[in-house]
Amino acid sequence: MPQWLGNLLPIVLLLLTVGVVLNRLPKVDLGHSPAFRRRRVSNWVPLGLTYAFLYFGRYNLGAIVDLLEKDGLLTKAQFGDIDAVGAAVYGCAFLLNGPLTDRWGGRVTLLLAAGGAAVANTLMAVVMWQVTSGAWPKDALVPAFLGLNALNMYFQSFGAVSIVKVNAPWFHVRERGVLGGLFGVLISLGLYFSYDWAKALAEAYGYVTAFWVPGAVLAGCLAVAAFVIRDSPAKAGFADFDTGDASSGQTAPVGLAAVARKMLTQRVILIIVAVEFCSGFLRQGVMKWFRPYAKAIGQTDFVYRNWGMLLCIAGILGGVFAGFISDHVFGSRRGPVAAVLYGGMLAGCAGAVLAVGTPAMSWLMVFMSLCVIGVHGMLSGTASADFGGTKNAGLVTGIIDGFVYFGTAAQAFVFGRLLPSGGEAKDAANWVRWPIAMVPIALAGLYLASRVWNATPKRLSEPVPVAVAATVPKTGASG
Repeated sequence: MPQWLGNLLPIVLLLLTVGVVLNRLPKVDLGHSPAFRRRRVSNWVPLGLTYAFLYFGRYNLGAIVDLLEKDGLLTKAQFGDIDAVGAAVYGCAFLLNGPLTDRWGGRVTLLLAAGGAAVANTLMAVVMWQVTSGAWPKDALVPAFLGLNALNMYFQSFGAVSIVKVNAPWFHVRERGVLGGLFGVLISLGLYFSYDWAKALAEAYGYVTAFWVPGAVLAGCLAVAAFVIRDSPAKAGFADFDTGDASSGQTAPVGLAAVARKMLTQRVILIIVAVEFCSGFLRQGVMKWFRPYAKAIGQTDFVYRNWGMLLCIAGILGGVFAGFISDHVFGSRRGPVAAVLYGGMLAGCAGAVLAVGTPAMSWLMVFMSLCVIGVHGMLSGTASADFGGTKNAGLVTGIIDGFVYFGTAAQAFVFGRLLPSGGEAKDAANWVRWPIAMVPIALAGLYLASRVWNATPKRLSEPVPVAVAATVPKTGASG
């Protein structure tokens, strides 16, 4: 059996198990008809898969950085700079792309994300081909990738805001905990595509394929998404309904400045933003630097060889755990879930300080990924829609997810310079600074998450009574 198929099989089995378990859980009965539920699934699945494949075209460079360094094409510091600039562009782009998503709708901006990322990845493939074929000098790779990765990250920034914007009108607040867990599942699948598929493609067929294949896949996703996805139940032939979030009952237009001012003066939004900055730092601090660490010290064990698969499994478990306890234990509150998972992150960081150079270090990195993916799915994927509301989901998701990537940029600058390189990197003792640098960030995240333990969304106005009319399609509408 090919290795990629062997890695895919446990993921498929786990997804089937998760599907069965979620189907058996008590349902939040809001009166949705079977027809509505089927149409919601057909809307959600291509939306989710497009988002997952955006990750395939986002972290593919990070997946092969140890191979590029070995061949003298890219150093850790150069990759850190490329990654940091891209992350900063991603974070800043939300200031524009969040409001654009609220104005244009999530379907249009998802198509922009897939199309723009497909073009950027194709151009990176062209540059890589020119350099590896000898047509261009090796030192042309870094400046070209600085610009193209930044372009890629600009379009990628439409992805998260689009998926939240589209899903918000289709799901009531009481249904969104499990939805947030599924958001974590999508992230996990995307990481698997990046870290295992991109690396396998690069090793088997050359570095160029690690870029043009994601570009081609995203082009296919664009075509499917354009045909199937709709922004709201009404646009799919069903009646809209009151989702019970912060913008429920908001009928009069509210200006962008007024919405931004209201969001940025809410204590809970500001705390979530700070928590997600920590999440961005820790998530990429683990995911992007584990393989370079393991390769450098010669610990190419099971976790190293199957990093993408294990990240995917960990993320699925973390996302489903987070979604379940949010809706079924904590009454659809998101703060307690983040606090519980940050407690796990802190314990993992502390353990990693002691485990550097041992096989336990690899498994601690998997556990920490489980925790931080669960937090990210619950806050960026769910709390943003809760506290921003259906009408303002783009703006608030942009604010929150933007700070995730400011955290990503911070870790790229820090670890690109802090971590050992060359001969120094072969000594495991020199890597202890890596988990030590993550401990205070995990502690800060835990403290901040505990401050929103009881937070729930407050509506901008009293809701207009709306029947849950998503039970019957409108006569003559297409679905």
